[in-house]
Amino acid sequence: MPPKLIRDSFGSASALTAIQPIMKSPLPGALVAVLVLTAACAAPPTPEVIPGMLLAPCPNTPNCVSTETTDTVHGMPPLTFSGSPEAAIETAREALLAEPRARLIEQRANYLHFEMRSRIFRFVDDVEIAIAPADSLLHFRSASRVGKGDMGVNRARMERFIARFRQLTNS
Repeated sequence: MPPKLIRDSFGSASALTAIQPIMKSPLPGALVAVLVLTAACAAPPTPEVIPGMLLAPCPNTPNCVSTETTDTVHGMPPLTFSGSPEAAIETAREALLAEPRARLIEQRANYLHFEMRSRIFRFVDDVEIAIAPADSLLHFRSASRVGKGDMGVNRARMERFIARFRQLTNS
């Protein structure tokens, strides 16, 4: 059945005037809320780690940074640390907990997984830290769960993390 046309104030019928009552209803706002909540509740990805890598690779979208890639879109250098791997992972934990809306999801020897939520829409980003004890290197990955762009949020977050880590270790 075609949409019922409503005559506008000039006497002409249009489909646009037929949907105006719908647009004034709470339906569009509710639809937006459902979409935002669905995106914010996305399950954490379980990407396969490539042999020889400590963390999952970044997807082919610009909303991820990692120390285990060399391309200019995603790549960042790993951090070096002195002292024990246990001390380095604890310092990394402390530095990430200083981020707003950070939640520690998993901690194992030489590995941390955090969820970071955006302030307004509550989108979730995953941050992973992995220690390579033999090389005294700290690797990290920060990636958005949904979407393609992040307006530089993941890179900025990890730059703050690097500054905090260095400040806490005085290096």
